Amino acid sequence: MSVQIPYWHVDAFSAEPLGGNQAAVMVRDDWLPDEVLVKIGAENMFAETAFLVRDATGEADYELRWFTPTSEIKLCGHATLASGHTLLAHHADFADAPRVTFRTRQSGILEVRRLGEGYEVALPAIATQRAEWDEACALLGGNPVEVWRDTTGYNLFVYDDEAAIRALEPDHRALAALGDHVFVCTAPGDETDIVSRVFVPAYGIDEDPVTGGAHAFSVPYWAQRLGRDSFSAYQASARGGHLSCRLEGPRVWLGGPCATVVEGTFFL
Repeated sequence: MSVQIPYWHVDAFSAEPLGGNQAAVMVRDDWLPDEVLVKIGAENMFAETAFLVRDATGEADYELRWFTPTSEIKLCGHATLASGHTLLAHHADFADAPRVTFRTRQSGILEVRRLGEGYEVALPAIATQRAEWDEACALLGGNPVEVWRDTTGYNLFVYDDEAAIRALEPDHRALAALGDHVFVCTAPGDETDIVSRVFVPAYGIDEDPVTGGAHAFSVPYWAQRLGRDSFSAYQASARGGHLSCRLEGPRVWLGGPCATVVEGTFFL
């Protein structure tokens, strides 16, 4: 056991353990080889493992990368929120800091700042275009009334109501065969402004519990449809999670609490 890595297991977008979305947060002085990072992600078996290394460029406090159980991804909101919580709540250097910043390889500089008893994370707003995708609609089920897509693999399927979202039983294997896509299913909510479920089978995650990146994709759509820039959201997975959402220029701010479940050492 020649390598010991500080390790936190955080439930993001949840005030209590065992809710929201799980993320592993691991802090290093330098980067391990990519193939090792992939294996650690597979070992943790969370939707994402976040790796942090001090940023030597001065652009941000830390570099940040995210790995699913199978591969590195371009953007992850809940693991960024969990990373911010880990530093702001557990790192002496950030005990009194109002915020922490992260330099990423494909999503620019991201920020997490304190918000009441929780935090909010700023993600790049992802632009969409109206589209059609009959095959994906059939595999998701439930007759979506609109489809919106971007160029990076995010796909938004809009349904009539929350009941339709909760009733979805997608064909995960067939969706995975369509390629590296994120399937975001959304509708007006019953007790929140919007509700969603998110399916990512090509990345080894049939249903993601609470997905920040999906809201960076859906919030611009809903801001235009609702006619306001701030609203509430609920992701109706088995674990579930509430988010505050705000569109501010080119950024989407997503707010919520975090709960630390495990703190320890990862031996490699």
